[in-house]
Amino acid sequence: MMKRSISLMALLLLIGGVFSFTQVKTWKIGKDYSVDFSAKGVNGIFKTLSGTVNFDEAKLSESKLVFTIDVNSINTGNGLQNKHALGDEWFNADKYPNIKFTSSSIEKKEKGYIAKGKLTVKDVTKEISIPFTFTKSGSKGKISSSFSIDRSTYNVGKAGGDVGNTIKINIAIPVTK
Repeated sequence: MMKRSISLMALLLLIGGVFSFTQVKTWKIGKDYSVDFSAKGVNGIFKTLSGTVNFDEAKLSESKLVFTIDVNSINTGNGLQNKHALGDEWFNADKYPNIKFTSSSIEKKEKGYIAKGKLTVKDVTKEISIPFTFTKSGSKGKISSSFSIDRSTYNVGKAGGDVGNTIKINIAIPVTK
């Protein structure tokens, strides 16, 4: 009986060890990230980003990206624009303090990857495909992306006006193991 218990424990430890070696790599987001945006009439940055990067080029089906941007960290370089951006008509930061992206799948493409997932801005969640590149050097890496969204899709501001509907977003996120 004891020999059987020891054999069972050894088997469980072996299986557990195999599974621990096959887990997707978790990367820690570095402090020197950048999230900037531009449109006709406005440009700026978000100063606060957090998230989870579980990414392995060899295990894309198990990889996942989750990013949260603190809306209150917006900086357009203009105090009045910042105040308007945080107000009800634009981001309504008191009610919706975060912008969030959660990937549901990641695919390899000719030049980099595509993260498909849900982007939530204010009270609107939409499926979106975000292209990105991942460069790695030892225990360090960098996720870079450039893409555009239509702000009217997410009820951000009134259509038309002084600010263009198409918002270009550039992201650079250093990561370490």
